[in-house]
Amino acid sequence: QLQLVESGGGLVQVGGSLRLSCAASGSIFSINSMGWHRQAPGNQRELVSTITSTGRTNYADSVKGRFTISRDNAKNTVYLQMTNLKPEDTAVYYCNADLRRTGWSRSTNYWGQGTQVTVSS
Repeated sequence: QLQLVESGGGLVQVGGSLRLSCAASGSIFSINSMGWHRQAPGNQRELVSTITSTGRTNYADSVKGRFTISRDNAKNTVYLQMTNLKPEDTAVYYCNADLRRTGWSRSTNYWGQGTQVTVSS
């Protein structure tokens, strides 16, 4: 069974840091892009950052200069290093991966279950 499992969320004070991890497991042939989205209460889910299989990155303007995305292709894992956290970063963070399963002819987007990040002032 294919899974994306996130970890690393929690409660942190303003200005603090957290590192999120998301590991994909199962019958995976290849992974294209991986990324992070977030959803705060009452808001729509929004893109935070993405990274391609070759390491090209993209960030939302609200997190540029504070968040860094990276991935370990050997471990099928994507990371999000978050620094200088602000109260408006409070949300459930979801990872996603556009991947191709073994024996399948096309890729599909999969989502993790989400991890809560709370920034207190």
